[in-house]
Amino acid sequence: MNNQLFGGSGREARFVSRLTRDTVALILAGGKGSRLKELTQWRAKPAVPFGGKFRIIDFPLSNCLNSNIRRISVLTQYKAHSLIRHIQQGWSFLRGELGEFVEVVPAQQRITESWYAGTADAVFQNLDIIRSHDAKYVLILAGDHIYKMDYGPMLAYHVEKQADMTVGCIEVAVAQASAFGVMEVDEQARVQSFVEKPDAPKPMPGRSDLALASMGIYVFNASFLFEQLTRDADQSASSHDFGKDIIPHSVHKYRVFAYPFREGDGQAQAQAYWRDVGTVDAFWSANMELIGVTPELNLYDDRWPIWTYQEQLPPAKFVFDDDGMRGMAVDSMVSGGCIISGATVRHSLLFSKVQIEAYSTVEDCVILPDAKIGKRCRLRKAVIDKACIIPDGTVIGEDHALDQQRFNVSPEGVVLVTPEMLGQDIHRVR
Repeated sequence: MNNQLFGGSGREARFVSRLTRDTVALILAGGKGSRLKELTQWRAKPAVPFGGKFRIIDFPLSNCLNSNIRRISVLTQYKAHSLIRHIQQGWSFLRGELGEFVEVVPAQQRITESWYAGTADAVFQNLDIIRSHDAKYVLILAGDHIYKMDYGPMLAYHVEKQADMTVGCIEVAVAQASAFGVMEVDEQARVQSFVEKPDAPKPMPGRSDLALASMGIYVFNASFLFEQLTRDADQSASSHDFGKDIIPHSVHKYRVFAYPFREGDGQAQAQAYWRDVGTVDAFWSANMELIGVTPELNLYDDRWPIWTYQEQLPPAKFVFDDDGMRGMAVDSMVSGGCIISGATVRHSLLFSKVQIEAYSTVEDCVILPDAKIGKRCRLRKAVIDKACIIPDGTVIGEDHALDQQRFNVSPEGVVLVTPEMLGQDIHRVR
């Protein structure tokens, strides 16, 4: 890989800037996210809150904005209301007069009378919209991963390799690789094979413990993408999915390359931060990582800010300083609008407008916005969904047999609590 492309000279910067201006980004945000259990009962996975004040969708959107890609379409389908509202509220600041936009493209049955049948079909059904943007490159992103990435170097790598398609990839343990698309590459990083979620993933050359996995990030030459989507749409046996159909078909006939996602520009650098928060355990763990002294994902980095909808809230408040009833949070992250009233919070992450009342203790918990914890409660290793009202005296996380009668307990012992589990029908349907 020629790192000269990514240096700091004006000519090189203009080169990458030209590529980003010639790119339209498509964020696929229509999946159910069923592995997150009841967290996605009423919202799409990209709309799930993350990190105290953000939503998952904010990370690929912010990556685009910080990479100077400012033509972005978000393709939605499943229970997209809160996702659409969030994008309208938090991402409407781009200037249409300058050709900038974040547009929401819901499933519309524009070509067929069916909803999106797969990731490739989702793009195919909106080809007329995508063509109208007249982009030279199309960047396709998953809307449900947590990471910070400059897409400019990947675009430059794609051009340098004279690729038809480039796949962003990371190294994962072979034992975990069956959850990903796994590829084999040659010495020039050209993809030789690609298998979606294989039962027996093939390790990387020289590393029996690691496999090369797709991040769900693809760069296409626009004309090549249109050609492949049209071809695939005519295949009745196809599942119309990028990982299952488009990539495996392309690797044997066209120039498909792998782009290793690492810290910095060189391939010898360390593996960069990337998380698929697709399960309750992974969601809890990724949020807990943020509390660490020096977390891998730095949310305080002014050079690469994560943008989101900024609700106007007062500062967090801690009240009472009596023995046994002291409002305090230790080794935690607490968002705006929270009130900790004579309660103790340890190693937990509180989203906005959480209220915790006297004599309660919260430890190793992720508490989503607008939740209220009553008096004398004990919560441990739990995810409390938005707007839950935890009654006085409730104990969660100490007896999993009892927890399983009321809530969802994950394989690693994280207790997921939603309003419906508490008998609180905040999504009244009749």
